[in-house]
Amino acid sequence: MPEPNETIVGIDLGTTHSLVAWCDEAGPHIVRDEQGEGRVPSVLCFSPDGRVTIGWEARAHAVENPLTTVFSIKRLMGRGFADVAQSELRYLPYRVVRLESDTPGRDVVAVEIHGRSLTPPEISALILRELKDRAGRALGREVRRAVITVPAYFDDAQRQATRDAGRIAGLEVVRIINEPTAAALAYGLGLRPGAPPSVIAVYDLGGGTFDISILRIEGGVFEVLSTHGDTHLGGDDIDREIVQLLQREVKERFALDIDSPRIRQALRNFAEDLKIRLSDREQAAICIDLGAGRLYERTMERAELERLADPWVDRTLASCRQALRDAGLEPRHINHVVLVGGSTRMPLVRRRVQEFFGTVPYTALNPDEVVALGAAIQAGTLAGQKRDMLLLDVVPLSLGIETLGGAMGKIILRNTRIPCRAREMFTTFVDGQTNIRIHVLQGERELARDCRSLGSFELRGIPPMPAGLPKIEVEFLIDHNGILHVSACELRSGRQAAIQVVPAHGLTPQEVERMELESYRFARQDMTAHRLIDLRNQVAFDIDKTWQMLGKAGQRLAPEQRSRIEAAMACLQALADSTSDPDELHRALSEFGRLTMPLAEAAVTQALQGDDA
Repeated sequence: MPEPNETIVGIDLGTTHSLVAWCDEAGPHIVRDEQGEGRVPSVLCFSPDGRVTIGWEARAHAVENPLTTVFSIKRLMGRGFADVAQSELRYLPYRVVRLESDTPGRDVVAVEIHGRSLTPPEISALILRELKDRAGRALGREVRRAVITVPAYFDDAQRQATRDAGRIAGLEVVRIINEPTAAALAYGLGLRPGAPPSVIAVYDLGGGTFDISILRIEGGVFEVLSTHGDTHLGGDDIDREIVQLLQREVKERFALDIDSPRIRQALRNFAEDLKIRLSDREQAAICIDLGAGRLYERTMERAELERLADPWVDRTLASCRQALRDAGLEPRHINHVVLVGGSTRMPLVRRRVQEFFGTVPYTALNPDEVVALGAAIQAGTLAGQKRDMLLLDVVPLSLGIETLGGAMGKIILRNTRIPCRAREMFTTFVDGQTNIRIHVLQGERELARDCRSLGSFELRGIPPMPAGLPKIEVEFLIDHNGILHVSACELRSGRQAAIQVVPAHGLTPQEVERMELESYRFARQDMTAHRLIDLRNQVAFDIDKTWQMLGKAGQRLAPEQRSRIEAAMACLQALADSTSDPDELHRALSEFGRLTMPLAEAAVTQALQGDDA
C-alpha cells in the first residue's frame, strides 16, 4: 500500500516523446519544464566520458552524433535480434547487436555504444529516470511508484521489458495499462454524471506503434470490449517513406548515394519536420545542399505525402475492422472516436478515420498528452485519491502451449478480460516419460512456428507411466499488468513447476537486478558529474564578480589583501579546470568566499557611500 500523501505518477513511455503526470483532487496534471513543455523527446546521446544527455538537447545534436544518439528504442523493447535485423537495422544509424549469452536459444538485442552493450530496458530506464526526477522536482519529494502505459498490442515479452525498465530506473511499477485505455480514462472525465452508456473507439497512432481499442463506458466503469493493433506501425514509417523518396530522387538526379549514419539522422529529422509542415499547409519547399555545388530542390504537395502515407493508414483501418468484429459491433455502433498520438494530427488520418466510423473524431484533448493524463488518473485511483472509476482491460493476443506435432494449443483467447486464469489438461505420448517440456506461445496462428515464443520450462520427476496415463494440468494466470505466469502439475504424483515466463529475448531476473544496482552506481556518477558542472559554473561566476568588485572597491583593500585575492582566483580557476572531485572544489569555493569577505564588505561600503571612484 502507498504511504500517506505518497504520489503515484503516470508515465507515457513513448517512441518519439515521453511524458509524466500526476493527479490530485482537481484532476490530472502534466509535469512541464520552464518553457511549459510537457514532452521529453525519447532521444539519448551518450558521451565518451559516460555522461548521458536526454531530451531536446540530445535531439538537437543527433546529426552531429549519429552513432551515439539513440532514438525509437521502444521499437526494440522485448524483441530479439533476429526480429530487429529483418525490420529495423537498415534504418538505424546506431549499432545494434545480439547480446552475448551462454544460454542456448537466447536472442537478446542490445545497442553498442563506446564499447558497452546496453539493452533496450536499460536505455528506456534512463528516460524513465529523467521523468522520475522531473516529477520529483515538481512535487518537492521523491517519486518511487508509477503507472506506465504500453501499446495495447504489446505482447508479454514487451510488457515484461517495460516493467524491467521501470525497476532499473528505481521505480516500483504498480500497474501497466494499455495506452488506448489510458486515453479513454482521460476522455471519461468529460462525461457528465448520469450520462447514458457510450461505446467509444480509441484510435492511437504514435511514432512507432498503432492500437485500436473499443470500450464501453457506463457509470464510471471502463470496459474494454476488444483491442487490436500493430507494434510496428507509426509515424516513423511515414517518415521513412519520405526519406526513401528523397534518397531515390537524389540518386537519380546526381548519381549519389546518401546513406551514411550522419545523413540518415539528418534525413530522419528533415522528414519529420516536412510531415509536420504539410499537416498545416498544402505544400512545402525542400532544399538540401549536397556539397560540391549540388543542390537538391523541389516542392512537395500534401497530396504526394498522403499517397506515401495511405498504405500505412489502410493498415490501421484493417485493425479497426478486426477490433469491431471481435467486439461484435459495426462502425455505426460507435458513439465517439478518440484520436491519440501525434501522428493523428495528419489531415489524411483524421479524414480517413471520420469516413470509416462515420463520425467526427474527438480532438479536444491534446493527442500528445492524453495517455499520460489517463495514466495519472489510474495512478490516482491506485493511490486512493479517486474511487469512482473501475478499469476492465483485456488480453491483446491469445496464449497457449505447443502440443504434439507443432500445433498451438490456445489456453487463453485474445480479448479475454484481465486478470484471468485458465487451466487445460494434457498428457504424455511416450511410455515412461518422466520430463515434459512446456513451450509457451503467444499469437493467433494454429502452428507453433507461426506464433511468438515466450519461453519454455520443464516439469521434471514424473513417475514413469504408460503413455496417456499422466494427468498434467497447465495453468495460465494473467495479472492486472497483463503479464503471464504459468504453472504445471502432474495430478497423480503431485509434481509441479511454476514460473513467470522469461522470454528467450528478455532479461532474466538476475540481469534486471544487476542492471538495477548498476543504475544506482551510474546515478551517483551522474550526480557527481552534474555537481561538478554546477560548481565550475559557480567558480566562473564568483571569479567574474570578484574582478568586478576589485575594479570598483579594490582600492579600499591593503595591497597584500588584494594580492592574496588575485592569487586565490588563479588557484581556484586552475583547480576547477583540473579536479574531478566536487568535494575538493566545494571546499576551495568556501575558502575563497571567506577570503573575499573583506572585499565584499568594501564593495557594500562603496555602494552605500555612492562613491564609484
